[in-house]
Amino acid sequence: MTAPLELVLITGMSGSGKSVALRALEDAGYFCVDNLPPELLLSFVALEQHHMANRVAIAMDVRSATSLPLVPAQLVELREEGIAVEQIFLDSTTDTLVRRFSETRRRHPLSNRAGGPDEGINQQRALVDAIELERELLAELRENAHVIDSSVLKPAQLQGYIKSLISAPPGQLTLVFESFAFKRGIPVDADYVFDVRMLPNPHYEPELRDLTGLQQPVVDYLRSYPEVEQMFQHIARFIGHWLGPLARNHRSYVTVAIGCTGGQHRSVYLVEKLATEFGSNWTTLKRHRELGHP
Repeated sequence: MTAPLELVLITGMSGSGKSVALRALEDAGYFCVDNLPPELLLSFVALEQHHMANRVAIAMDVRSATSLPLVPAQLVELREEGIAVEQIFLDSTTDTLVRRFSETRRRHPLSNRAGGPDEGINQQRALVDAIELERELLAELRENAHVIDSSVLKPAQLQGYIKSLISAPPGQLTLVFESFAFKRGIPVDADYVFDVRMLPNPHYEPELRDLTGLQQPVVDYLRSYPEVEQMFQHIARFIGHWLGPLARNHRSYVTVAIGCTGGQHRSVYLVEKLATEFGSNWTTLKRHRELGHP
């Protein structure tokens, strides 16, 4: 008996890294198709099943704006047929997207629809309008997908995030714990955000400043403060209380972001501790955004 087809659907904002995500999936053994028109989704999947394919990844974006509303119902139909469907939505802040389009001098696919003269300051305004229009058109797909904020990620980090997601068991709630620095912005993919900047900061200890929360001297320092343990207990109690209802609500992923000033010590330590705490009963992933790796 052949294994059921695994389908990963990559959607998201233009300029957010869909091509990088597809390369990661291709490296992982998926047959990848970029910009497949939604009208062809069901027939394409049927063809791949006929060819006995077992791993397929498809990227869709706002270039198919008029037919994107078809996709949610199509995904329901595919799941009812026993196909394991994974939805990933790549997002970035508007400022980041504007900078990327400006640096590459690419036109946004909706730039003509957004209106406005195509020169000077009006060109910048038209780009922002196009990005906001794109957000509206993709809102339903974003709502039902696992969101990855690629605003400050390097391509290698994004590829690592994608590979860790597809390695998680399908059909189960997956907890994603992510450390970050408030000075670089709150991750837009976070379902819950906890601020731990009030805790003792190893940065002010010269011998700890260049270390991270992954290293034993920092771990020992933070363990010595009762308020750090109290913060951990409060976060763990909150998350633990709501995991059951979240799972019953058919959530596939829940992202918990822990932030401190630099994203190097306190938030990293707590993410590691939380992942260990929940890892025995739930599928857990951990990311350390500011350390340059998942």
